[in-house]
Amino acid sequence: MLKITLPDGSQREFDGPVTVMQVAQSIGAGLAKNTVAGRVNGRLVDACDLISEDAKLQIITPKDDEGVEIIRHSTAHLVGHAVKQLYPTAKMVIGPVIEEGFYYDISYERPFTPEDMAAIEARMKELIAQDYDVVKKMTPRAEVIKVFQERGEDYKLRLVEDMPNETAMGLYYHQEYVDMCRGPHVPNTRFLKVFKLTKLAGAYWRGDAKNEQLQRVYGTAWADKKDLQAYITRIEEAEKRDHRRLGRELDLFHIDECSPGTVFWHPKGWRVWQEVEQYMRRVYRENGYEEVKAPQILDKTLWEKTGHWDKYRDNMFITESEKRDYALKPMNCPGHILIFKQGIKSYRDLPLRYGEFGQCHRNEPTGGLHGIMRVRGFTQDDGHIFCTEDQIQKEVLDFTQLLQKVYADFGFTDIIYKVATRPEARIGSDEVWDKAEKALFDSLKASGCEYQIAVGDGAFYGPKIEYTLKDALGRQWQCGTIQVDFSMPVRLDAEYVGEDGNRHRPVMLHRAIVGSLERFIGILIEQFAGALPVWLAPVEVAVLNITDSQADYVQDVVAKLQKALPNQSLKIVSDLRNEKITYKIREHSLQKLPYILVAGDKEKAAGTVAVRARGNKDLGVMSVDAFIELLANDIASKA
Repeated sequence: MLKITLPDGSQREFDGPVTVMQVAQSIGAGLAKNTVAGRVNGRLVDACDLISEDAKLQIITPKDDEGVEIIRHSTAHLVGHAVKQLYPTAKMVIGPVIEEGFYYDISYERPFTPEDMAAIEARMKELIAQDYDVVKKMTPRAEVIKVFQERGEDYKLRLVEDMPNETAMGLYYHQEYVDMCRGPHVPNTRFLKVFKLTKLAGAYWRGDAKNEQLQRVYGTAWADKKDLQAYITRIEEAEKRDHRRLGRELDLFHIDECSPGTVFWHPKGWRVWQEVEQYMRRVYRENGYEEVKAPQILDKTLWEKTGHWDKYRDNMFITESEKRDYALKPMNCPGHILIFKQGIKSYRDLPLRYGEFGQCHRNEPTGGLHGIMRVRGFTQDDGHIFCTEDQIQKEVLDFTQLLQKVYADFGFTDIIYKVATRPEARIGSDEVWDKAEKALFDSLKASGCEYQIAVGDGAFYGPKIEYTLKDALGRQWQCGTIQVDFSMPVRLDAEYVGEDGNRHRPVMLHRAIVGSLERFIGILIEQFAGALPVWLAPVEVAVLNITDSQADYVQDVVAKLQKALPNQSLKIVSDLRNEKITYKIREHSLQKLPYILVAGDKEKAAGTVAVRARGNKDLGVMSVDAFIELLANDIASKA
């Protein structure tokens, strides 16, 4: 007798092996109709898979997150079915699930067009309406090869070659179309009705720009129409907030083909940059960091000692001079150790905190570049703390609390904390790892933070905490980190004299709060849809006249504002053009200025201004002094 234990603890008995679907049917017809797959003893399996021994079973339905993931994966296979019917000479490559969607890479003789994408989506709907079963067959390796040879699916054959130890593989049949996958997949196309193809893009085979280019069809799929509509709305809002579009419209920056992956900052954009940098510089100064500056270019031998030359060389920009090889630094840590090593350090000097706005370069593939979010040249608010093992916990606790304050000042209060623990391949004793991991856990507990554990995701040199913020659209951005490093001080021979008079290795904590300033500014632009808070805005106030008779008064107002707040580096402009006031107001509103002040004859006579706040809010007429107080409060509170 075979016993199946369900999540509520109840058991069902069967005379012999039974499929997940048969168990569902024994519970009820409604559950069977909604069964997507099963989780047997913690492992996801197809609804048609046999359970041949006593097991714990969870029936997976579209209400489960795993069910939605399976629906997306099966919809990717459906893309393949539709494409092969419409474009028989196309060759299918891979179709994985991604966050909130999926894609399928396809090799075809010409680029797909939006019209092609519409045709593929229409054919997919026709296939779904046929309500056909998706059939799984575990197939011997030799037969799998034969199946794909007969169909001319060269890329599938290459994938089979990548799995030399697989004696049998899962083939999933969508009528005449067949695909190879580990699964699981939906049992029937009725689960795939709520989907949408979203965009086309190029991709490279195996993600290598040296390989042939493929077509990538992106899509999304959901269990419920409301979820799909919410996703579409969210994507539309994200497009409105796209930092690349807003960068052009607000004249902040541009990217040029003469230097791909680097940013040309315009005056207004550079003002935003400076506000972020100067804010973080105050954070350094007020929290015990000494700001340093290390060279951009360092000798190959240093990178060999740190291990970067072997592991990271393909991502480094390399040059040669006088028969010596150099690399532009992809990170700042080695330079900080070389600074630490100058002069004898005592335990009394620790913890020693260095901070640098270090410009780094990484040779990212062209296909991975994305506006100012993913670039080749970037600047980090990079910091390194040299401390003893006993000081790790306090340093991490102080850092977490500091990071929370910084994020709150920038408008982010929803933070996800993740501790990445020791990987299998690592250096250092278990005792030291135990102490480091405990310090990270205890520091987060002391901060009152709930956290996730990413088992085995730590670096080979030590564990780390990753800090991920959520923006206004609920998107997640991993920006901050603090990493415990036992390795680099050893590799570069960093020492301090302990209380016992002997030489000891410091622990090195790598830490960043905003990470790449370029990327963080891109996040800010999208978070606020370009309408940056007053303290970050590139232009805070525009003062407008109605007729020429108020021109001198407008200039006086601008001068008074700048004089009243001399330490704020305000950008206050006047607009004295001979244009209709409605035209001027609209033009400055489109630039998302926090405040527009208007002066007519009445305001001039009374020494007042008519104040309009962003979002077409009329704050009425107030004295210039009252407006100065309002502006100062906004800046001080980072409103």
